[in-house]
Amino acid sequence: MGMEHVEAYRCIECGEEYEPDGIMYTCPNHDNPMDGLLDVVYDYDAIAEDFDGKADGDIPDLWKYRPFLPIAEDAEPVTLGEGGTDLIEAPQLSEELGVEISVKDDSRNPTASFKDRATTVSVTKAKHHDHDVVTCASTGNAAASLAGYAARGGLKARIFVPESAPEGKLAQPLVYGADVIQVEGTYPEAGQLSLEVTEKYGWYNRNAAFNPFQVEGKRTAGLEIAEQTQGDVPDWVVVSVGDGCTIAGVWKGLKEFEKLGYINETPKMLGVQAEGAPVIHEGFHGEESLDEKAKTLADSIAVAAPANLKKAVNAMEESDGNSVAVSDEEILKGELKLGSSEGLFVEPAAAAVVAGVEKAIEKDVIEKGESAVVVSSGYGLKDLENAKKAGRDPYSLPPEIEEIDAVFGE
Repeated sequence: MGMEHVEAYRCIECGEEYEPDGIMYTCPNHDNPMDGLLDVVYDYDAIAEDFDGKADGDIPDLWKYRPFLPIAEDAEPVTLGEGGTDLIEAPQLSEELGVEISVKDDSRNPTASFKDRATTVSVTKAKHHDHDVVTCASTGNAAASLAGYAARGGLKARIFVPESAPEGKLAQPLVYGADVIQVEGTYPEAGQLSLEVTEKYGWYNRNAAFNPFQVEGKRTAGLEIAEQTQGDVPDWVVVSVGDGCTIAGVWKGLKEFEKLGYINETPKMLGVQAEGAPVIHEGFHGEESLDEKAKTLADSIAVAAPANLKKAVNAMEESDGNSVAVSDEEILKGELKLGSSEGLFVEPAAAAVVAGVEKAIEKDVIEKGESAVVVSSGYGLKDLENAKKAGRDPYSLPPEIEEIDAVFGE
């Protein structure tokens, strides 16, 4: 059976529309595929009819939103129970910053990152269309996610990672049984190689910068945030930004819930980039980045040439939002601050949202007394090397009570 609720795939550059049949990555009207990214266009009357009465706050997993997803009715989901992540109040952090903070903790997804939202959709489509090999380029989290879901779906995963990928993030896809190809080069070079093997061998490509269905999976976080905050929509939703796919997806989901009448207004989107990889931030502020390298310890947002720049900038502009860039030092401070105030252990790219809220307050972008949902995109054990930099050194003491008294005694 088909996808009656999907009207078309539309090129965001030239506006050409295509029938939503089979697998399609980009618009063929452009010499550079990255100039022809597609958006999935839906029949919202059909979605509303299918989803009617289900916005009840009970979200067991993201497949609750199947009526919103570009998946055929007869496709069997490849799932590990992703989505339905907690929205956690952060009272200590809120008091310190003067802004009411809640954390959308997507580090609790099955492979411990936000990427699972996109991967469950892509692997489901790949399997439904009889692909037996899936591939992607990744700095770590997407590699782990794709490998895990490929194993779940009985598919082979072949992953391309740059030589700079953290060792901790490579352990996951290897344990999941993936073939990991560590490219002697940069993330863009690994990405280009993944596109070439897709063209040559016909492997299904999950790259968020290429596959239009990644935004569609990620937008379930926007749907969830909207449903979890019905009647009290936050002033801001804060997302760390690398390629731009995540902020575009979250915004699309928020807009859809407002369009269907489940929420009365939408929040403003704050995109947070690392100062060492600021292309989308600079693009939003009307600047042209000349730096072709990504220099940041937050590997998940270390993207020098983001393909989803236009979608990301649109999300911030349409929502009357903004963008900030933060230093690696600020990111590490944010990691420690979230951990020590709320007991949440996140990787650097996720900690960037805390640093971003602080920077936005300093710049009078976010005002004291406003509210913000910050999206935690990955678990802290993903990057122990930088976690050690963020935390304090342990005490080294002899096993004697007098030594404890000397340090902690009152």
